[in-house]
Amino acid sequence: MTGSFHNKILRVNLTDGTTQVEEPGAVYFRRYLGGWNIIADVLLKEVPAGADPLGPQNKLVFAPGVLTGLPISGVSRNAVGAKSPLTGGFGAAEVGGNWGAQLKRAGFDALIVEGQAENPVYLWIKDGAVEIRAATHLWGKATKETQTAIREELGERRAEVAMIGPGGENLVRYACIMNGLKDAAGRTGLGAVMGAKNLKAVAVRGTQALEGADPETLHAMARTMAEAINSGAKGGMMHKYGTGVGVEAGVLSGNLPIRNFRDGEFPGAVNLSAEVFMERIGIGMDGCFACAMRCKKVVKAETPYVLDPDYGGPEYESFGALGSCCGVDDIVAVAKATELCNAYSLDTISCGVTIAFAMECFENGLLTLDDTGGIDLRFGNGDALVQVVELIGKREGIGNLLAEGSRRLAEQLGGDALDYAMQVKGQEYPMHEPRFKRGLAIGYAVSPTGADHCHALHDISIVNAGPDGFQANEGLRRLGLLEPLPLEDLGPAKVRATLYHMARAVAGNCACMCLFIPWNADELLQILHAATGWDMSLYEYQKIGERALTLARLFNVREGFGPSDDRLAPRSYGPTTSGALAEGGIDPAALEAAMHTYYGMLGWNRETGVPTREKLAELDVAWAEVYLPQSG
Repeated sequence: MTGSFHNKILRVNLTDGTTQVEEPGAVYFRRYLGGWNIIADVLLKEVPAGADPLGPQNKLVFAPGVLTGLPISGVSRNAVGAKSPLTGGFGAAEVGGNWGAQLKRAGFDALIVEGQAENPVYLWIKDGAVEIRAATHLWGKATKETQTAIREELGERRAEVAMIGPGGENLVRYACIMNGLKDAAGRTGLGAVMGAKNLKAVAVRGTQALEGADPETLHAMARTMAEAINSGAKGGMMHKYGTGVGVEAGVLSGNLPIRNFRDGEFPGAVNLSAEVFMERIGIGMDGCFACAMRCKKVVKAETPYVLDPDYGGPEYESFGALGSCCGVDDIVAVAKATELCNAYSLDTISCGVTIAFAMECFENGLLTLDDTGGIDLRFGNGDALVQVVELIGKREGIGNLLAEGSRRLAEQLGGDALDYAMQVKGQEYPMHEPRFKRGLAIGYAVSPTGADHCHALHDISIVNAGPDGFQANEGLRRLGLLEPLPLEDLGPAKVRATLYHMARAVAGNCACMCLFIPWNADELLQILHAATGWDMSLYEYQKIGERALTLARLFNVREGFGPSDDRLAPRSYGPTTSGALAEGGIDPAALEAAMHTYYGMLGWNRETGVPTREKLAELDVAWAEVYLPQSG
C-alpha cells in the first residue's frame, strides 16, 4: 500500500457501541479517490430509500481524500456527507482546517457513523484506537467550550475536534459541523444529522507520517508553492486578506446579493470588504494544515460587540449572507453574527439567507412583531441580526421557525412567500448572483446538493478575449474550451463548459483539494502520482468527477427528485429593483433547455435526468444499476 492512504475505513455503530475496520482495496481508492464518491457509495448501498435524515437509518460519512494529510499546500480538506435534512437528498460539504489530516495520520481513510446513541457521546480516535465516550456533560455547550473540555479531558492539547454546538443538537436543518472553531462543513445540514445521532464530537490525534510514494517530489513542490505564495507571485490578495476583496465591484456587476437578492444598490457595501475588515478589526491571518496560503481572517473588537478571535472572522460568503443580503453594513455586527454561527454550528450561508428572507417577510407583513417576539426584523438592523442568529441556534421564539430554512418557512407562511425564498431543492443560494453569471444558473439548478457555488461554473472567466487572444481558465482550456462565450448564453456551448468545470470541481471534492491553491492540471496530476504512484490522466480525473455527479444524481432519483426540482428560485427569472441587473432575469425556457442538454451530455436520460445503465457501466459503477427506477 502507498504512503498516502491506509486502505482502512473505520465504521462505528452508535446503537450497539461496536466498531470495525474495512479494507476495500487500492482499486476502490483509485476509482473513488475519497470524498463525494465514498459518501455516494455508502448512501446508495446502506441508507434505505425514504429514510428519515434525522433517524437512525441515516449514515454520516467523514471522507478525506487520498491526498489529505500530506505536507503540501491545498490538501488538508475532508468531505462529510449524509442524506440531507435540509433538502431530503444527497448531502455533502467540504471543510478545511486540521481535522482531516489528523484522521488520516491516525490511520483511517474514512469514518462511517451509523445508528443512534441512547445518550450523548463523542468519539476519540488516536493512532488506530477508537473509544466511544460519554458526552452528556458536553451537551448544550458552544463549540469553543466543547473543544476545550475535550482536550482537557483527554490530556491532548493537540487533539483536533469535529463537533457541533447547540444548533446541531437542536436539529437546525442547516446546522454545520465545525472542524475546530474556524472551519465549517457548512452546507446541507450535516450538523443536524450529527445531533440526531447524539454525537457531540469526533476528536482525533494521529502521529503516523504520510509521505506518499515519492516524498522528494512532494516536498519540492510544497517548497515551490510556498515560496510563490510568500513572495506574492501567487495568491497575493488571498494570502493577505482572504476572500472578499473588492466588494464594490460586486455591486457594480450585480454579483453581490443585496437584501435577499431583491435590490441592486447598497452604499454600505463599501464597508463589507476584506480590506475594511482587516484594516478596522483584523489582527492576523490563519490557515489549514501544512498550507502556505493562510487565507483565514482573524478579527477582534470590544464594541458594539465583543469579538472572540478564537473564532476567526467572516469570509466572503459569511459577510455577504449576514451582511449585504440582510442589508447590514456594520462590520462588527456581521462579524458577531458569524462568530455565533461558528459557536452554535450554523451554516452562515443558509442562516443569513433565511434571515434575509424573514426580513422581507416582515417588511411585507407575512411576519409580525408578535411572530418575532418584538424584534424589529427589518433589513439593515444589525442588532436584530445578532439576536436572531442566537435564537436560531437555541430554537427559541422566531428562531424555531427560521431553523427550518427558507423553503419550509415559506411553505408554512403561504401566500407569495415562496416567490422570494432564495433556494434550490431547499438549500439557500450562496453569495453569487446567477442572473449575472449564467453558468451558475445552470450549476445551481442541476447541483445534487442544491444551490452551491463551489462546484458551479463562474463563467465570468470564459467570456472575454484579451490582447493575446482568448484564454479560458487553465482547466477548461486543457479540456478543449477554445473560444469565448457570451455571459448571458445558456446554449449547448455554455452547458459543455459548465459540465466540464463541474466534473473537475467535484473530482476535487473527492480528492479533497482546496480551490484557493493555484495548482494547474499538470501539477495536480503530478501530486497524485507522487502521492499514490498512480499514472492518472486528466481524462481519468474528469471521470472521477462524473462518477460522483452520477452517483449523487442516482441517490436523488431514488429519493424522488426529478427535473421539476432542477429549478431556480422564482426571483431569478426577473430583474432586481435597481442596479446592474435592473433589466436582468433568466429566461426560464432557455434554462430548462440547458438543463436537459446537461442531462444528455452526461449520458443521463435527456428528458428525466435518470442515469442510464450504459453510463453507469462506462463509469465502472455498474453495481448501481439496481437503484435505477423500474422504467430507468
